[in-house]
Amino acid sequence: MFSLKEKPAAAAFLVLLLVIAGGSDPPFSFASEVRTPSASEVRTPSASEGAEKVRTPSASARPENPLSTDFTAERQKVRAPELEGHSGWLNTEEPLSLKGLRGKIVLLDFWTYGCVNCIHIIPDLKKLEAKYAKELIVIGVHSAKFENEKDLDNIRNIIIRYGIEHPVVNDSEFLIWDSYAVGAWPTQVLIDPDGYIVARVSGEGKYEYFDTAIGALAKDFRERGKLDESPLEFALERAKVGNLPLAFPGKVLADEPSNRLFISDSNHNRIVVADLKGKLIEVIGSGAASAKDGKYAEAGFDKPQGMALDGDELYVADTGNHLIRRIDLKRKRVETVAGTGTLEGFNGFGGKVAETALRSPWDLEFAGGKLYVAMAGSHQIWRLDPKTSHIEPYAGTRWESRKDGPVKEAHFAQPSGLAAIGERLFVADSESNIIREIDLEKEIVFTLAGGDLFKFGDVDGEGDYVRLQHPLGVEPYGKAVLIADTYNDKVKILDPEERTVSTFLGTGKEGQADGKEPSFYEPGGLSVAGGKLYIADTNNHAIRVADLRTKEVSTLMIEGLTPPVYAKSGAEASSANRVLIETAPFETKKGKEIKVRIELALPVGFHLNPMAPNRIDAGLEGNREGFAKRYKVEQTPFELTVASPEGWEKRLFVRFTAYYCRKDNTGVCYIRTFEWRVPLEIREELETKILNLSARADQKE
Repeated sequence: MFSLKEKPAAAAFLVLLLVIAGGSDPPFSFASEVRTPSASEVRTPSASEGAEKVRTPSASARPENPLSTDFTAERQKVRAPELEGHSGWLNTEEPLSLKGLRGKIVLLDFWTYGCVNCIHIIPDLKKLEAKYAKELIVIGVHSAKFENEKDLDNIRNIIIRYGIEHPVVNDSEFLIWDSYAVGAWPTQVLIDPDGYIVARVSGEGKYEYFDTAIGALAKDFRERGKLDESPLEFALERAKVGNLPLAFPGKVLADEPSNRLFISDSNHNRIVVADLKGKLIEVIGSGAASAKDGKYAEAGFDKPQGMALDGDELYVADTGNHLIRRIDLKRKRVETVAGTGTLEGFNGFGGKVAETALRSPWDLEFAGGKLYVAMAGSHQIWRLDPKTSHIEPYAGTRWESRKDGPVKEAHFAQPSGLAAIGERLFVADSESNIIREIDLEKEIVFTLAGGDLFKFGDVDGEGDYVRLQHPLGVEPYGKAVLIADTYNDKVKILDPEERTVSTFLGTGKEGQADGKEPSFYEPGGLSVAGGKLYIADTNNHAIRVADLRTKEVSTLMIEGLTPPVYAKSGAEASSANRVLIETAPFETKKGKEIKVRIELALPVGFHLNPMAPNRIDAGLEGNREGFAKRYKVEQTPFELTVASPEGWEKRLFVRFTAYYCRKDNTGVCYIRTFEWRVPLEIREELETKILNLSARADQKE
């Protein structure tokens, strides 16, 4: 276990930081988790060992010392360590250095993407970035808790999923974390334009402090002529992918009696309704991220997750809005039934539905006439009575840990999935990497299988020897319970009586293979109907269907489903995904049109997305209007004609912006721009030739 006694230099550095931040008591009141960086215990846990979690008290349990924003006081200065030892950068074309950012205010955000408290502060960071666009640079330092979170592509998916537009460095080995003596997720470190640390704060809910602090720093350094207010632009990851019919679907609900399939199309901020074979019925929500009630086409959601059906009413955990919504499937209207739409004012006590703040409700389940809510953001299970319009905490104390016992004493860690069998409520307790059961009659919580906060992995077995990795979903299957073992890219099956878990579907490696040896990519939701298992295969942007008898898996095609008009494609953003191709000189005749043939070799199983704006721009150098002509492209090879050169033109430009996707329009849709610069050699007399230009989709410059 991590001990500051064993690291005196880190201890002294931490104490100094705390003094700078305004007190000797660490401001960890809202922090999600404190990391213990033992390599054997945390990073590669076995079935029988793992690190303990250092519990962090809630805001009400321990007061936080006030943070100082007086940066003019005489203090010993600490130079911010450079961002060394990284495993790659995202949202930037090249690595950044603090030395290269001198003159800018820098805010480091230490986070890990499975931490709901880290996700909660993203809106605050966006507000700060917008308000101090010229003065501030936010850098996300992603120090992963789980092995799965160390993968650069997985971090890229989260960046796109949550609309993060600042640079992010992959601190997969905790080298930057250790150099700053960080102890909890999330933690923010503020660095002044001279490169010195001026504040460090852990936890969420610190927008006002940073707003004041950054404003004070900007004023001081501006007056001293040491503030760099030149704008910086970054190469965003969202510019490299296009829109698909589904975007990170989080949960799915199959209803056999009505032959309907409800899909939380989470990043399109809507609910998609199809029949069980994939025929599109309707779409609920405009696609805009909002909390607007009303008709289907007008209503808004913000990254909706779990759903629960009660007759002709569909309840939705509107996670990003911190609300519970109800959809009247007959009247075709959406209304808010619980929550205030903000994290502010959350007290954990419950009350009238319209006056009670909620924290990231992630899943819903009806049992005994009550609606149970997996309140991921407060590490609790809540309960709503639709008849009395009252909502309250049912199980959990807001402490984040694994603790069994009476519902009012038990602890949870980011519960994200619910399923009921009679009076038994099963819980996917994601950050503790366990499956819990709540006896609704006796009101007792106990753990069926899995490890703990830092005891995770991929091990089948019995009880506490089972290892899961951030499971997000559970679903009844007869007397058994199916588990979406999300970060292991598997579906597993639990026998609640024997407490045994075994792999049901998946190879443990991310992918999108169909058939009898299927692969998945962070599946988040499960639902059984008609002998089929419907799987929200989140990072594949797809719904997968498994035959429960044969275990053969297919990808569900939803014909006619298109992305909402509000969705951003990123096609016009940055040149991060542009490939410049220099070619040999091309001989052409003066006054003669140039015929051009363009061919793009795509990966096997991919095609140009017909719903996307694939286009070619072509023209001669010197045209002040830019490219002379634009062409819409549906397939390649594609032929076009460029106007006749007069003799003074030196080069021909051809730019092909291509959106290429899997042929079933799931998985991922890439955007790449290929630009050919062709030197021209003008001849008075020459036979007509065709200019052939080609590229591979995976080509680099």
